[in-house]
Amino acid sequence: MILLQNSADSTMPTLIMFGLFFIVMYFFMIRPQIKKQKKEREYRMSLKKGDTIVTIGGIHAKILSVKENVFIIETHGGTTLKIQREAVSLSTKK
Repeated sequence: MILLQNSADSTMPTLIMFGLFFIVMYFFMIRPQIKKQKKEREYRMSLKKGDTIVTIGGIHAKILSVKENVFIIETHGGTTLKIQREAVSLSTKK
C-alpha cells in the first residue's frame, strides 16, 4: 500500500513539469508563429494594383491586377506572370 501511494505522489511533479513545458512552448514558439501568420495574411490581403512586391522565390515585380487569390505581376523585363497570393513574401513590407 505504501508503495502505491509513493508512486502516485511521484506522478504529480511530472505532470506539473509537462504542463509548465507546454506553457513555455506555447509562449515562445506557437504564439509568435500564429502572430506572424496573421501579420502575413493581413499584408497579402492589403496588396493592391501598383504595389511593388517580392515573391518567396525572390522575383521583384509590380502588381498589374488583383483577383481573388491571384496576382498578375510584371517583372523588370516586362514579362507578366500569374502568381498565387500566398507566393508573396512579407519581407518587402517597409
